[in-house]
Amino acid sequence: MSSTATADEIRGLSGYAVRQAEPGDIAGARSVMLDTVYRDFGHGYLPRWHADIIDIESFYLAPEDNALFVAERGGRVVATAGVRGQTPTSPPHPAEVADRFEEGRTASLYRVYVRPEHRRRGLAGALVDACLDFAASRERYTGVYLHTDARTPGAVAFWSRRGSVLFDERVAVNEHRDDAGEPFETVHFRLRLPR
Repeated sequence: MSSTATADEIRGLSGYAVRQAEPGDIAGARSVMLDTVYRDFGHGYLPRWHADIIDIESFYLAPEDNALFVAERGGRVVATAGVRGQTPTSPPHPAEVADRFEEGRTASLYRVYVRPEHRRRGLAGALVDACLDFAASRERYTGVYLHTDARTPGAVAFWSRRGSVLFDERVAVNEHRDDAGEPFETVHFRLRLPR
């Protein structure tokens, strides 16, 4: 995919453009991300897990092998998806997940978020395809990792179409938990890397 493609070219949709983010997109992308963690996840910004939302430049735009993609409509960012060279580690991830990826050679997808009024139009799929194409274009990456919250409607089915479940915390207890509260609803995936 070119660095800028309209959704018409990707999915047969009109009025959207999907492209790699530029510095001028940072505020709009951050808004989509923060709105999602507050509204959809209910816990809001947590510095330990969301530092990349505040410092998009350092996490996504500056590193050569990282990228942020955005979908925009009418000049407004309405969806995001990012790629970072980050191998899952244990803890916090289960050993069963971390052991499946080659250190330093894993692309991880982050912040695949779409504003509610723009969902169900193929934007998440187009953004994920852009991320996977980007990862495949980098010699460094041999695998792609993603985790999702199973409470997000449709998330597990969406990711299952693009890869395989490695570990489902809904049915397996994560022995590295810091607390004895409710089990996490996290599902870990290995995604197919197009080559």
